[in-house]
Amino acid sequence: MTPTLSVRNLRVEIPTRRGVLTAIDDLSFDIAPGEVLGVVGESGAGKSITGTAIIGLLEPPARIAGGEIRLAGERIDDLSADAMRRVRGRRIGMIFQDPLTSLNPLYRIGEQLAETILTHERLSQRAATDKARRLLEEVGIPAAGDRLSSYPHQFSGGMRQRVVIALALAADPELVVADEPTTALDVSVQAQIITLLKRLCAERGASVMLITHDMGVIAETADRVCVLYAGRLAEIGPVRDVVKRPQHPYTHGLMAAIPTLHGDPDETLRQIPGAMPRLDAIPPGCPFNPRCDFAYGRCGSERPEPLDAGKSRAACFLHDADAAEAPPADTVRAARAVGLEVPQKVAEAAR
Repeated sequence: MTPTLSVRNLRVEIPTRRGVLTAIDDLSFDIAPGEVLGVVGESGAGKSITGTAIIGLLEPPARIAGGEIRLAGERIDDLSADAMRRVRGRRIGMIFQDPLTSLNPLYRIGEQLAETILTHERLSQRAATDKARRLLEEVGIPAAGDRLSSYPHQFSGGMRQRVVIALALAADPELVVADEPTTALDVSVQAQIITLLKRLCAERGASVMLITHDMGVIAETADRVCVLYAGRLAEIGPVRDVVKRPQHPYTHGLMAAIPTLHGDPDETLRQIPGAMPRLDAIPPGCPFNPRCDFAYGRCGSERPEPLDAGKSRAACFLHDADAAEAPPADTVRAARAVGLEVPQKVAEAAR
């Protein structure tokens, strides 16, 4: 089956006066038809810039310097600006974290919805307005017919985000890119918006790329999860496996930092030491190695590629069964103690 979205060896660069910075480095993943892929990581991991590269909205001087992006098998990263504009909205819907940036404060909601519909479909003005009303009803806006004449500032934050979802789905896109769609909302409203987005996309058969820093949102919403670190893929796999048994030390650190209802109230929350490296200071080898409890010799000089790790794939040498340099035995024991599935061949070779 052809993936709805296929990203292969994506490289995004930002030229500066001091040299070229690499924001995304050799990133590959697929999103299957109807699938929700969660993209997660700390601030600066490259989540949002990956989304903007996919929809062709990179802010200059950022540029795609390598790799390819395919939508339903058709390459889109090399399209002209006009051709990409026709893809956005029609085939790819977008939801941003601040709905006010997606809505024009000078135009009524009905006008904005109708304009989006008419841009991509051959309908009369009356038919477009009627579809706009149905869309507002579908996303749960009360008295949808009356609210068509309202301006964005007359809606609450949660209602504005519902309008943005209606805009994103107006042309029945194949893919919806949702960048932190609940960040500015109350916790109770967040759950409503995520449930709504997942239900509507499932009913329409649309795939979703859900960008967030919230592992709780990922656990409740996504089918698979892609963990980014310093613009590189750290781990990708089924959400249940990644959440319950993370196979990359970075993912393990993220999960260990989440408080639980059943934890010891006197226990201090764990944290990952250090911080995400700046783009001009990404360390050689594995970019996570200065913060990793399981790093050893080759981690500081060689870059790991994603390797099979249980049901996931993780860019970590602990899963390299064919490595010439085995990790220390103490490292293997410590990694296995926290649930990393170090292959038996690696454990036997450990010195």
